[in-house]
Amino acid sequence: MFHPFEIALCGLSGSGKTTLVEKLIRRFSENGFEVAAFKHGCHRFEIDREGKDSDRFAKAGAVPVLIADREKEALISQGSDRLDIAGSVLSADLLFIEGLKELPAPKLLMVDRDRAVLPMLESDAIPQVLALVHDGNSDELERFDLPLFHRDDVPAISIFVEEWFRKRAEAMPLHGLVLAGGQSSRMGRDKATLNYHGPNQLERTAALLGDVCNQVFISCRAEQVENYATSANFAAIADSYLDMGPLGGLLSAQRQRSHAGWLVAACDFPLLDEAVIAALTEARNPFRFATAFAAGDGVPEPLLTIYEPKSRRRLLEAHASGNDSLRSFLCSNRVALVEPHNPLALFNANDPEALGKALRMMGNGYKR
Repeated sequence: MFHPFEIALCGLSGSGKTTLVEKLIRRFSENGFEVAAFKHGCHRFEIDREGKDSDRFAKAGAVPVLIADREKEALISQGSDRLDIAGSVLSADLLFIEGLKELPAPKLLMVDRDRAVLPMLESDAIPQVLALVHDGNSDELERFDLPLFHRDDVPAISIFVEEWFRKRAEAMPLHGLVLAGGQSSRMGRDKATLNYHGPNQLERTAALLGDVCNQVFISCRAEQVENYATSANFAAIADSYLDMGPLGGLLSAQRQRSHAGWLVAACDFPLLDEAVIAALTEARNPFRFATAFAAGDGVPEPLLTIYEPKSRRRLLEAHASGNDSLRSFLCSNRVALVEPHNPLALFNANDPEALGKALRMMGNGYKR
């Protein structure tokens, strides 16, 4: 509902939700995850005392009210103009939710001492329950045919939750996208049709991605679709976001398959090979916005990168702010960086001088 990797801990008051959420946040944070938390309260709450400045501003009609000091910030919204929870938590790898038992989010259900929550479970009023967490009394809970955990067995619960997240991540398909729709103005000829190895760059790059991706598509302009699709024997996706460079190609692909990760590769990597693609896909981290190689200058290489589904929202926001740079996106968001075993494999041939250099490297016995 709010995040691609979210799990809720639900139950009635006094069942131990807050304590368990706190322990899980600490454990996952110590294991390298960045965790967001969202608590849903059944009753109205106040985060400031009566008469404090922010309270006075709100009562005077300010919507929203922001308050900050050197260590923290708070944004208070009320009425119809509520906060965008999904946008606020997207940067985190995971989201733990306390509450929302009736809503369709995957959840662990805390069984209270009086078992007052069980009739709701039996009537299907609580959907998507993954497991039951009890206080030590598991009698007759087996009838629900769900995993059972003692609420103090945090290691076992953590393992279960992490494995569930991992399976969810592994289920996300990975598609390949060959960027071939550029003008090639610096090269003076179509880079996709250049031939370094036998098949041209369009065909070769598509074949390399085909070894590791569920499906491969060619990204190009509408007038190129028939020619490129026939040449590479792969389906083409015409740009539906125009005059945005590589960002437009990626957004167009994400528009068609929004729940997939996209391994994007430009046609201008003449030394690209199977080992480079394998290194990137093996390092894929679906919990981040993207997985990218660290180029020679230490910044991400945006044209040979895996972009995860949650990147789409941030990319659209970047475009709306006037920034169409994929490299800027990778530098300013939480991504996984991979050190290439052979940096020369990321050599980018964008103009005739670089083309000549690539041919010389290959002629001089370039080692993969």
